[in-house]
Amino acid sequence: MKTFRNPIAVHPPLASYAHQCEVVGPQRWLVLSGQVGIDKDGRLPSDPIEQFTMALTNIDRNLQAANMQKSDLVKLTMYLVGQVDPGLRREVLSSWLAGHEPTMTLLFVAALAGPDIKVEIEALACADAG
Repeated sequence: MKTFRNPIAVHPPLASYAHQCEVVGPQRWLVLSGQVGIDKDGRLPSDPIEQFTMALTNIDRNLQAANMQKSDLVKLTMYLVGQVDPGLRREVLSSWLAGHEPTMTLLFVAALAGPDIKVEIEALACADAG
């Protein structure tokens, strides 16, 4: 069982995420490598928001392959190079999460695996083992 919390002794979240997630009982875990904005045909759009959207799509496809769903996500770690429009990024993420608020970390980094890659997102999901 997963319980997401925002303790009252900690400031409210700065966006749509939870400060913590406690997992109790028998589960199965899915740990995803960082997903970038490359589509299944190998195309990498130049627009960072398109890369962000594609990285989320790749996470969704990984979840589906493991018979999991977005509500099973417990942690997202996002790595961004340069400015990725914060308002649009939040809008895309909020729409994609559809009300689910996993724990989350956002990091701005100097570079990722390739010079044109501007977004990479790691994910951790947990679902009942049954």
